[in-house]
Amino acid sequence: MKYGEATMGQFEAVINKFGGMEGLNKFLRGELVVEALERTSSIFKTITLGLHKDHKSYRKALEADGYRIGDYAGQILKKIEVSQTPIELDLVVMTVGDLGFPPDGARRDAIYDRAKELGLQLCPAEVGPALRLAYKNQLRGEWLLIAMEPIAGSGGRLLVFLVAHGGSALWLGSFYGRPDFVWSASDRWVFVEPRK
Repeated sequence: MKYGEATMGQFEAVINKFGGMEGLNKFLRGELVVEALERTSSIFKTITLGLHKDHKSYRKALEADGYRIGDYAGQILKKIEVSQTPIELDLVVMTVGDLGFPPDGARRDAIYDRAKELGLQLCPAEVGPALRLAYKNQLRGEWLLIAMEPIAGSGGRLLVFLVAHGGSALWLGSFYGRPDFVWSASDRWVFVEPRK
């Protein structure tokens, strides 16, 4: 074999960067062109974690401000680790397309890997409720996925937080966190921009 030193793990990592076998096949057919990607994101919002002592005080604050909490979001809210000291985080929003993926999108694991390559970090799960509380003027119809390590809800379903304006209400919701779920190029994810 020409590349005898390469491991199966390395081959799998390359295929994941193409968005799985479908992306690799498109590349081989010439339907997908690989270019160097430059990140041009700006800070979307700066939030502070650690302003609430536990998940119960987050729930109380969300309900007091009139936010809706989805059933599954409520389940994973109970499992978040809350910072015990205030910490500011700068957040950026990136679409799957901004990260360089084709219109038919990419898997969550590939999205996270690409964001890390570009210097972004995953969010602590606490960003979900903290952003919901801080983002009072969210536009109608907008929904933002929190790029976090998924948390298991009932039945073991892996979930990530979703901050959304559903038309009649502002929500802290949740959505699929499976690594193999494919997100379209227009789906918007929230990441942490590390401070220098």
